[in-house]
Amino acid sequence: MEFGMFHEFQRRPDQSEAEAFRESFEQVDAAEAAGLDVMWLAELHNSPERSVLAAPLSIASAIATRTRRMKIGIAVQVLPLCHPIRIAEEATTVDHISHGRLIFGVGRSGFPRTYQAYGVSYAESRERFAEVLEILKRAWTEETFSFHGRFYHFDDICLVPKPYQAPYPELRIAVNSPDTFQQAGEQGLPIFVATRLGNLDELVPNLRVYREAWAAAGHPGNGKVYLRVPLYIAATEAQARDEPRESVMFFYRYLGQRIEASATQEGARSLEMRAERGQRLMTIDYDEALRSKIVVGTPAMVVDRLSALKETLGLSGILAEMNCGMRIPHDRVVNSLRLMCSEVMPYFRD
Repeated sequence: MEFGMFHEFQRRPDQSEAEAFRESFEQVDAAEAAGLDVMWLAELHNSPERSVLAAPLSIASAIATRTRRMKIGIAVQVLPLCHPIRIAEEATTVDHISHGRLIFGVGRSGFPRTYQAYGVSYAESRERFAEVLEILKRAWTEETFSFHGRFYHFDDICLVPKPYQAPYPELRIAVNSPDTFQQAGEQGLPIFVATRLGNLDELVPNLRVYREAWAAAGHPGNGKVYLRVPLYIAATEAQARDEPRESVMFFYRYLGQRIEASATQEGARSLEMRAERGQRLMTIDYDEALRSKIVVGTPAMVVDRLSALKETLGLSGILAEMNCGMRIPHDRVVNSLRLMCSEVMPYFRD
């Protein structure tokens, strides 16, 4: 099973942007030294209270030059906000700088506010996503190509550089709604799933849809599923439960407010469901979060929980959110990361 750390380059309320970058890169260095498989980078915009990670491919390039072994993943590049030729060039450049260690995760993002900042209609996000993804694949695999769609028109384009990996970096796609599980299965793409909006139990029927679509399309294997999940490890059960509490609860209140607000924004779908989920997150208690959304405990407890999730969901890997809520102190994040690498990962090696 693959182990990754999902990183937002968090910024605590008392931190400068420079300090946020410094601490985050220290955690990257600690992950490389500890033997982590993948460092996953979010893409977040207009959130000064939360993150300085607005340009994941730029950060990926910096990580590539300071590491030698660990893979670098994008989770996810918001394709509808990208110019397809520019992002194709930047991704293949990172692929070369890292000597083929890039994993390129893609998605649409669930927040219309970011689209408004970029002057892009959220209502167009699905069609834009499909166009950009097709252009990326053609740019990476064809010597020259032309494309004429609703949003983009290109004639006789030759992308330079071509990918280091053949035919291109591994693609993974973030899915949330039942129809996107279906589409990802039909396309034969590995998927990211998460528990931020729903809970772990809700993933089971959606993964059934994904795998049935995968099989019906004739793809080999069973489809790869990677779970993004808040995870915290400490030496004792009491520490593991108590130390992240404030940060986790702050995050779900913060996320709930943003989701509820997004229900009134242009282009948002399932407005009643968004409002309901926002309210649920704002009122969730810690015990419920422990049961249905996060993984905390001693190394042995986390091994047991991840083993059960692997069996139930058929996981190929995890993206561990090790500072859910941005308020867990740096030294505790690093300690949790090292415990995961040294005392949890070995149990999942073939």
